[in-house]
Amino acid sequence: MDGHARELADGFDLEKLTADFYANPYPTYRALREHAPVKRLPNGCYFLTRYDDLVAAYKNTKAFSSDKKKEFLPKYGNSLLYEHHTTSLVFNDPPAHTRVRRLIMGALSPRAIAGMEPDLIALVDSLLDRIETKDRFELIGDFASAIPVEVIGNLLDVPHDEREPLRDWSLAILGALEPVIGKDAFDRGNNAVKDFLAYLETLVERRRAKPGNPERDVLTRLIQGEDNGERLTAKELLHNCIFLLNAGHETTTNLIGNGLVTLTQYPDQKQRMLAQPELIKTAVEEMLRYESSNQLGNRMIVEETELGGIKLPAGTLVTLCIGAANRDGAQFPNPESFDVARTPNRHLAFGTGAHQCAGMALARLEGAIAISRFLARFPNYVLDGEPVRGGRVRFRGFLSVPCSINA
Repeated sequence: MDGHARELADGFDLEKLTADFYANPYPTYRALREHAPVKRLPNGCYFLTRYDDLVAAYKNTKAFSSDKKKEFLPKYGNSLLYEHHTTSLVFNDPPAHTRVRRLIMGALSPRAIAGMEPDLIALVDSLLDRIETKDRFELIGDFASAIPVEVIGNLLDVPHDEREPLRDWSLAILGALEPVIGKDAFDRGNNAVKDFLAYLETLVERRRAKPGNPERDVLTRLIQGEDNGERLTAKELLHNCIFLLNAGHETTTNLIGNGLVTLTQYPDQKQRMLAQPELIKTAVEEMLRYESSNQLGNRMIVEETELGGIKLPAGTLVTLCIGAANRDGAQFPNPESFDVARTPNRHLAFGTGAHQCAGMALARLEGAIAISRFLARFPNYVLDGEPVRGGRVRFRGFLSVPCSINA
């Protein structure tokens, strides 16, 4: 096994991934952690797989920059995709990051999120009612992907009859973040940003004319800014609305889909949850750890630093492998086992430090309500055919999962 692991680590290239890797990247991640935890890739970037190294990178925002202007210019050129990914919250450093994050966090306060719970329960229950009439259903299209689009639609108060294109726009923009993309994926992403911006401009105009309640309506809050006069520029406002949808959409779809599929692979853990529904909180954390929705993050070294005995000079690009760090045996006992009661569970699915996910409390609430209510309603659900993976390395999830209500 060790020879094979060394081979996997030596041959790993993020720009030339195999079908086996897309299906199951974890053996490769384990091999990298053991044999090349700070791995220099053929393109000169470094790939980090150890938990402690990721935490060090997340915490050291001085040396590890999130600003993507330099990194994305060769990939996207002077395009709308470039404008979007260099303006959105996640790809910025303080002080721009701090200012935008404060506005968004103000709209995602614990009180605001608690206020969303009744609507969320009603939405999940209505989807489950529809599934009940079918016997056979598609877990992603009929359930997992329908939840976050509605939640973010509600947050921005997008009229229901205008929500149809949101999911496809989001998938196209995030698809363009893969390590290597062809012309088609680039064009799809760029066109999605263009169409999305055009839509948001009209939405913002309508909201300026008729503001909503800033306690509940994030768009109104972002338009009005803070009491101290802090406002977003027009460009920041539009791109961070797109970011809100993207950040909260595919990752939460993946959490729900990955979680329910993983339970079918571990019937003993599914039985535990049916017997002890109160385990839902720790179960959601374990789903986030075991199959992280977002597997990769990126940083640029801006001042020379050292990790694992390797000097990383300024200008070096670094990929943080969340999926690998979340199965690091130095942090998690029996990391390859799925345990719905695992505690402590300090996984990095939401990152840590200054860029820790602003919407994580909302994602946790969506995951807990969707999965617990689905299980309570359909305890005997089974896969009814082969699930189809999304074919992406950065975002890990399913495109479709055929299911049946009764085993």
